[in-house]
Amino acid sequence: PTRRRVKTMKVALTGATGFIGSHVLAELREHGHEVVALVHNEAGAKTAEANGATPVVVDLADRARVAQLLADTDGAVHTASPGDATSADVDNAVVDAVIEAYAGTGKPYVQISGLWVYGDNTAITEDSPFRAPAMVAWKEPIERRILAADGPRTTILVSSVAYGDGGGAVPGALLGSPRDESGKLIMLGDGRQHWSTVHAADLATAFRLALETDDARGYYVLGDGSNPTVAEITEAVAVAVGAPGAVPGSVEEAKSRFGEYFAEVLLLDQSTAAEKAQRELGWRPTRPSLVEEFRHGSYRQ
Repeated sequence: PTRRRVKTMKVALTGATGFIGSHVLAELREHGHEVVALVHNEAGAKTAEANGATPVVVDLADRARVAQLLADTDGAVHTASPGDATSADVDNAVVDAVIEAYAGTGKPYVQISGLWVYGDNTAITEDSPFRAPAMVAWKEPIERRILAADGPRTTILVSSVAYGDGGGAVPGALLGSPRDESGKLIMLGDGRQHWSTVHAADLATAFRLALETDDARGYYVLGDGSNPTVAEITEAVAVAVGAPGAVPGSVEEAKSRFGEYFAEVLLLDQSTAAEKAQRELGWRPTRPSLVEEFRHGSYRQ
């Protein structure tokens, strides 16, 4: 049985105003934890403060300042990502700061990753080989470095496609799908590929559990177990946007729509059962599936 700490913690959080980070902030506050939000401007500070955090405006690339802020906390969660060519630099800087601030402390550090690093695989577990497409190939070396570091108790939460509350980059991209001459949505590729998905609120629960569970460490793959095909998802998107249905597309169309790097990850065939997170963290996803959300929930237009 896992040991859970019940004392409240002072937690540093990056990405507190982002789609996933805002859900993590709400989850931590709801369970009594104090949150220091590391934000990059005054607008972000206002948003984080309105949502119950103590904001600090800081450049995440400023290792010394970030380490100084982390030293005064009981744990840290890193969800911020520029989502561009500087992403690796930001992650490396945060990891450097964590290694410095948490040296020899055993304090918990939780970092987000994404399922795309495993490539095509319909039975993904934490032991699966990394076959990262170009878009996410930089992640694993950084994760290996922080996992090997002496000091923090590190967990890497590997998120499936995140959705919920009408948000998320991938659901948003699907809502804007092009249509054929009859008005039907065009799928990404032939639509037969599976996607593993997770509601952002369920994902946020996993972040809290990883902080609170004293013997949690290493990788945890997170997905709700529904593993729908892109055809099933796009048919549901058609309901959300009032289109008469969906038709298969092609690899070429997906690449022209999203560019080679992004299309490559969207065409991956991936599924997971997330057994380790359920067994070791006691994590139980409870929110409606992505297909249900498109058909009946927050994405209906």
